[in-house]
Amino acid sequence: MIHQYKNNGYSIVLDVNSGAVHSVDDLMYDVIEVLAGIHQDLPEGEAVPESSKSAVYEALGGRYERQELSEALEDVDELVAQGELFAQDVYHDYVIDFKKRQTVVKALCLHIAHDCNLACRYCFAEEGEYHGRRALMSFEVGKKALDFLIANSGMRHNLEVDFFGGEPLMNWEVVKQLVEYGRSQEAKYDKHFRFTLTTNGVLLNDEIMEFCNREMSNVVMSLDGRPEVNDRMRPFRNGKGSYEVIVPKFQKFAASREQKDYYVRGTFTHENLDFAEDALHFADLGFKHMSIEPVVAAPEEPYAIREEDLPYIMEQYDKLAAEYVKRAKEGRGFNFFHFMIDLSQGPCVAKRLSGCGSGTEYLAVTPWGDLYPCHQFVGKDEFLLGNVDTGVTNTKVRDEFKLCNVYAKDKCRDCFARFYCSGGCAANSYNFHGSITDAYDVGCAMQKKRIECAIMIKAALADEQ
Repeated sequence: MIHQYKNNGYSIVLDVNSGAVHSVDDLMYDVIEVLAGIHQDLPEGEAVPESSKSAVYEALGGRYERQELSEALEDVDELVAQGELFAQDVYHDYVIDFKKRQTVVKALCLHIAHDCNLACRYCFAEEGEYHGRRALMSFEVGKKALDFLIANSGMRHNLEVDFFGGEPLMNWEVVKQLVEYGRSQEAKYDKHFRFTLTTNGVLLNDEIMEFCNREMSNVVMSLDGRPEVNDRMRPFRNGKGSYEVIVPKFQKFAASREQKDYYVRGTFTHENLDFAEDALHFADLGFKHMSIEPVVAAPEEPYAIREEDLPYIMEQYDKLAAEYVKRAKEGRGFNFFHFMIDLSQGPCVAKRLSGCGSGTEYLAVTPWGDLYPCHQFVGKDEFLLGNVDTGVTNTKVRDEFKLCNVYAKDKCRDCFARFYCSGGCAANSYNFHGSITDAYDVGCAMQKKRIECAIMIKAALADEQ
C-alpha cells in the first residue's frame, strides 16, 4: 500500500506495509503515483510488470523523456526487490488469533484523587468526580493495586504506574507511601517500577519537585498555552485563571529536571484553533517537551471541535511543523509529542496493531479499587472489569479489548496511518459511535495530518545530516 503527499516542499512516498519512507523528486513521485493506481502491492521478489511500465510511459511520456522514465522505473524495481516499495502486508494473518493471545498487565493508571482544585471547562472527569463521588485513594487500596500489578505482570520486568486524577497532589502523602512500597518490592519480585505523575501544578513546591526528580521517570504538567487561552478553560473554582500561579512553578520544575523527562501538555478547543501559537508559546517560555491535544467533547459543547474546523487545524499543524524544522536547524529546537514518530516502527508487532493495550495490558484503578480499561472508561458500569481484590473478572469485556486492532476496524483496515496510530482511541470510538472497534472520524483526520507532518520533519532534518 502506497501513500503519497507533498508537504513543506517535500514529496513524500510512504510504503505502508514495510514502513519505508522515501523523499523523492517530481519524476519519481509521478512514476510511483501511476504505478500505485495499478498495484497496491507486488509479490515478493517480483519486478514491476512490463504492462505497468508501459502504462507509465503512456501516462507520463508527454512530461518526461523516455530515458528518464526508464531510469526511474529501474529505481522502482530496486526498491521493490529490497521490500521497500509495494511491499505485501505480512501482518494481516497475525491477528487471526488475536483474542487468544496471552497478555500480562504492565501498566496501571492510579486514580489517586477523584478531586481537583481547578474547574476546567472541558474536563471529561467532571472536575475529578468521574461520574461518581469525590474520593482520595487510601494507601491500602493503592498497595493492593501494586500487588495486583506485580502478580499479573508475568515475566515482565519493567512496570509502569501513573499517578493520576483529578489532581494527584491533593493526595501527596499516599503518593509518597506507594512509591516507597513499590520500591520495597522491586528486588523481591525482580521488577522495576517506572512511576509517572500528571499534575496541574497548583500545589507544586520544592519538596514535591525534589521527590519527583528522584522518583518519577516522567512528569506531565497540564497547561493550555497563552494566558488568555489557559485561563478561559482552566480556571480555579472561583473563576480566577491559573496561568500566573502555575507557569513559574512549571518553569522551575522543568529546569530542575534539566529539561528532560517531562511534558507540558495542553488541550486545544474550538475557541483556540490557532493552537500552533500556544505550542510556540510553550517553547518561548523555555519548555523543550510539549504536547497539545485536541479536545474530545460532545458536539453540542461550544468548545467542541467540528468537522468544518479541520481545514484550519490542518494549516496549524503545517505551520507548527515548518517552525519546528526552522527552530531545529537554528539550534533552538523543541519536541512536540505528535511529531516524535518512530519510522523503524519498533519491535512490537502487537503494539503496532492494537495500540495502547487498554483493557488488557493497561488498566485504570479508582480510589476504591475498581478496575477499568483506562481512565476514560471510569464510571461507565458496562466497562467495570473487576477490582484489586478479585482481579479481572469481566473477561468478556477484556477479550473484546483484545480485538481492538487495526484489522478489526473497517475505517482502519486500509488506512495509511494504521501502523502509527494503531487504530486510535477506543474510548473516543465508544463515545462517538457506541463501539470500541469504530473510529472517531475528526480525530482520525487530525492524526493522519500529524503523521504526515512528522514524516516530513524527518525528511527535512535528514537533509541537515
